[in-house]
Amino acid sequence: PDSIQHVLQMNNQNYIKGERIKITSPLIGNGLFASEGEFWRRQRRMMQPAFHRKEIDKIADIMVEVIQETMSGWEAYIGSRERLNMQHEMMNLTMEVVTRALFTNSLSPEEVAEVGCQITFLLDVITERGQAPFRIGEMIPTARNRRFDAGVDSINSIIYRLIEDRRASGDLGDDLLGMLLNAQDAETGDRMNDHQLRDELVTMFLAGHETTAIAISWSIILLSLNPDVRRKLQEEVDNVLGGRIPGATDYKALSYTAAVFQEAMRLYPPLPITVRQALSDDILEGYPIKSYSSIFVNFYSLHHNPDVWDNPEGFDPERFLPGKGKERHRFAYAPFGGGPRQCIGNNFALMEGVLALAMISQKYELNLCPGTDIRAHIPGTLRPRGGVPVILKRS
Repeated sequence: PDSIQHVLQMNNQNYIKGERIKITSPLIGNGLFASEGEFWRRQRRMMQPAFHRKEIDKIADIMVEVIQETMSGWEAYIGSRERLNMQHEMMNLTMEVVTRALFTNSLSPEEVAEVGCQITFLLDVITERGQAPFRIGEMIPTARNRRFDAGVDSINSIIYRLIEDRRASGDLGDDLLGMLLNAQDAETGDRMNDHQLRDELVTMFLAGHETTAIAISWSIILLSLNPDVRRKLQEEVDNVLGGRIPGATDYKALSYTAAVFQEAMRLYPPLPITVRQALSDDILEGYPIKSYSSIFVNFYSLHHNPDVWDNPEGFDPERFLPGKGKERHRFAYAPFGGGPRQCIGNNFALMEGVLALAMISQKYELNLCPGTDIRAHIPGTLRPRGGVPVILKRS
């Protein structure tokens, strides 16, 4: 934890995203995830108000609506031998949530499906390129590279059309797109141009989609494998909600449900590794770090470190209950990163995960299909290999 705190917080100005992040530029451009320096600070200042807790609370109704719609399609699986892939379901759920949070209902169902399909493909290609020893391959007009370029063009045409329509309407709206259109730098008075808006919107699509879906998927797996924990979660949901639909005000009361979600992200952090590049020489716990060195910050190993965690391989949500872990190092747990570049959407993800687990537990008990071989797979994010096939029964 001390090393990670040094890199991400104490000496963060010496450690930038660097050359490796450029592999993502064809998709996210110079969005918040990739930008550096004063430009990044300006963008973060302008975007931060949209992610304050009171603003996320407003999005809770969207989350609940989408979760209800998603679960309505599951009834046909009750008593059926047909498997339901919860990873696929959660990917669709989180894509719909982030789409409505960003654009209300400005996108048609066909456009939502198009964006989701393209982003999934584009992320896979970017991961492949990041693992390649040389970047020359992406310059060759192969069928896959041409499809990549076409996918970026497709997303751009949709995003730029939304921005143009919203500006032309005179009503910027009160969704996240509207807030970004209204955002103004308090220090300079500047606003984002269309290109900057496009980069930030695509970045939010990525940040608010796959990682949250993966975290919920691992939570479902762990609940299936730990029936005592699932029973406690269901008891809390019954006691707090009494059968009614949850809202933002219920979030704090669902403390055990939140602890389950947080413990799942400890065992399986959706982004298990991040990379920084040293600008100048440094010393890290006695080790010399040369300038331009790549530093791999390994959150997965941190979360499984027996010097940091008791029973690190065990699934124990109790460790995240209110009042617990006060002695824990501030950087012992970092599923959203840390320091000034901690994920801006962490509250968004936490609320969505807790509401999803609570609402699913109200209606269903999800059990992994017999013989399911659950293994972690890291194409970029930490996914369950092969998905999460489950059998449903009513709670």
